[in-house]
Amino acid sequence: MSIIKVLMVDDEERFRETTSKILSRKGFETILASSGEEALEKISESPDVIILDVRMGGIDGHETLERIKQVAPDTPVIMLTGHGDVTGAKKAYRTGAFDYLAKPCDIDILTAKINDAYHSASKKPQPEKLVRDIMIPLAEYTEISADSTVREAIAALQKSMQGLVATNRIMESGHRSVIARNSDGSTAGILSPRDLITAVLPDYLSAPKPSTADSLQYSVMFWEGQFTSQVARLADRSVRSLLSGEFLTIEFDANLMEAANALTANGKRRIIVQEKGKDIGIVREQELFYEITRIISSR
Repeated sequence: MSIIKVLMVDDEERFRETTSKILSRKGFETILASSGEEALEKISESPDVIILDVRMGGIDGHETLERIKQVAPDTPVIMLTGHGDVTGAKKAYRTGAFDYLAKPCDIDILTAKINDAYHSASKKPQPEKLVRDIMIPLAEYTEISADSTVREAIAALQKSMQGLVATNRIMESGHRSVIARNSDGSTAGILSPRDLITAVLPDYLSAPKPSTADSLQYSVMFWEGQFTSQVARLADRSVRSLLSGEFLTIEFDANLMEAANALTANGKRRIIVQEKGKDIGIVREQELFYEITRIISSR
């Protein structure tokens, strides 16, 4: 697949540099410009898609868009601005913007729009994506030893969440599941929020019991304080003890229908993506949902 070259135009240095790192990690090539004037100079580097902030010193985003359309009319431009600026959005569309996103913009939404803009400009129908095209790389997940405690897993997850980007312009979403590794580096499983919630439930709920116990277990008085006490007991259990055992895997070059069938048939919410036996990513039901909405909205 071709690497998409993105020109990022914004007068805030921290935003430019941070967004460039995130997009590079997601497989894009980035060109940076700190002003509308510099953006017009960087057009000579032939970007495939332009991300353009509206509010900048010097010429603003709207004027920059007008000038870009004069010299590179076929290059799609995605505008970024504050919430509720309906007048500005209409003006951008009239000038020829491909899309207009409100800040803060989730990075996953932005990358999806970049892909859509690129394929729209190429005037070629976008081929159906494969599992590798929608997966989340394992490098974006928190990893921990399967023999660590739940307390340690939560601490690692909190630390990774603190490093995420959240500005008035863009947000980088975190993943709330943890990858549990065996001592040899292989994947032991995925510790998900659902696993933690299930582990909090008292054992007697799943054990054989006389019918007379049913009325007791649902008594507010009987359960008062149990959630907190069960969580306290959970903290020092090993991550491995909470893993549900076998997990689904799928090859990176499989089609999306195969992924959808595997998740549905097995009642799972995520599947590990492999390339030649090596775990490289995860596809969740969210990724399939995003692709469904993309296909529908593009027709």
